[in-house]
Amino acid sequence: MARAATTTDVFNAIAEPRRRKIIDILAKGDQAVGQLMDRLRIAQPAVSKHLGVLRKVGLVSVSKQGRQRLYRLNAKELKPVHDWAKSFEEFWTHQLDRIKRRAEQRARERTQSPGDSAPKKGSQ
Repeated sequence: MARAATTTDVFNAIAEPRRRKIIDILAKGDQAVGQLMDRLRIAQPAVSKHLGVLRKVGLVSVSKQGRQRLYRLNAKELKPVHDWAKSFEEFWTHQLDRIKRRAEQRARERTQSPGDSAPKKGSQ
């Protein structure tokens, strides 16, 4: 089966790690392409290509400020990703609860056995 185009939806657009990094950067505030180039350490054509993909799926918008074009994150467009990932939250919560119970049990066992640190007979 052929892979879907990166511009078909938000999930495909954010599959690329550099686009996720751009989203992280834009979450902190609007940026010009030059600023993104400096932060990502990649060439302008690559940054522009990634921004183009993010714009097509609605994750990023652009506005002109003087001679610069500033890119802004439209975070509400990430809601489908959030909703999908949230459906797995019960699994994470369950695992964390299990880890917490086990750690608490081990801590109780350590405090209930004060003589464990003494050497055993015949082990000297």
